[in-house]
Amino acid sequence: MISLRTFCCGLVLAALSLTANAHEYKAGDLFIHHPWTRATPPGAQNAGVFLLVKNNGDTADQLIGVETDAADKAELHQMKLDNGVMKMNAVTAVDIPAKAETELKPGGYHVMLFKLAVPLKEGDKFPLTLKFKRAGNVKVDIKVEAMGAKAETMHQH
Repeated sequence: MISLRTFCCGLVLAALSLTANAHEYKAGDLFIHHPWTRATPPGAQNAGVFLLVKNNGDTADQLIGVETDAADKAELHQMKLDNGVMKMNAVTAVDIPAKAETELKPGGYHVMLFKLAVPLKEGDKFPLTLKFKRAGNVKVDIKVEAMGAKAETMHQH
């Protein structure tokens, strides 16, 4: 039989491991959950960054820009189906509606990094500044996940 003390210690360790994997940021009414990217193969010059923004406020906001030293250029992009062809285009802003969640994810809105300064290795982190119209600038750490990481797996953290 397991002792109460052993059980409680196990619960504490489980909780600590969950909080070690999740990383969240707050800016006013905005909560930014788990900003991440995938590790890049040798020679790759570009990468996408993904995250979830939850707006608990009564006022909409917009993500209007991004900035990082990890790449020569960082832009907001959207992928969408156009006459049966998936296309990616730069966008000037991503709407963050009031009382809603906006996910930047593979195949949708995302941050595009061009000419990476160094290859992205699983387990590494690098800073990125999100620029919101109302909430202002928010510096986040981007966690580098495995090459094959998918958006669905990121919500399990």
